[in-house]
Amino acid sequence: MYSATMVSRLVRLTPTRVRRWLRGYEYIYASRNEENPCLKHKDPVVCRGEASGSSYASFLDLVDLLFVKKFLETGISLQKIRKALVEAATIIGGHHFAQRAFFTSGHDIYLQVKEDGDAILELLSGGQWVIADFIKELSRRIDFDSTSSGIALKYYPRGRNGFIVIDPSISFGNPSIIGKGIATANVYDLYAAENEELNIVCSWFDIRKEEAIAAVDFERQLLLAA
Repeated sequence: MYSATMVSRLVRLTPTRVRRWLRGYEYIYASRNEENPCLKHKDPVVCRGEASGSSYASFLDLVDLLFVKKFLETGISLQKIRKALVEAATIIGGHHFAQRAFFTSGHDIYLQVKEDGDAILELLSGGQWVIADFIKELSRRIDFDSTSSGIALKYYPRGRNGFIVIDPSISFGNPSIIGKGIATANVYDLYAAENEELNIVCSWFDIRKEEAIAAVDFERQLLLAA
């Protein structure tokens, strides 16, 4: 499980927004024709089942939030994202962006529903079929299960060649060095304790210099995002 603070660093969102998207929130609403305002509730952006109401996120929640942030950056509203998830649930029986490769053209949301990746169903369009010719940047950083579940298994925050992976089955889900299972936080802590001597860090953990540099730089970016 990831705290709201950790999620905010990994996804680059404020902790407040992370909590609102995970738990939902209440707000005061008053129309022009109503004298007394009423309290309304917004559901979480991502569907979380029994975990609803918690500020802690699972790995799938983390990936869901990555997609939501990406969609928002391309100009898709939260309202449309919520509707797309509902429609996707009727198509594939799942409630996660992390369950299938979702893509965006900047105006609409697409769901990959065929293994070859060519046929993409445009959500919120009445089932129109289109060809995905846009960049699939975020999905390329995620390993999806090859079985029918299709859920996200691993996330490479700096790409597959960036030495860092977030894998819920390794190092308790903390960011770690690919193939080594060594948490980047541990690398950074030793680096700071040894007066930033990379050679000592590499020798202690038996890692390459480029892996140590990647881990240290990644942790520094997380600290800056705090």
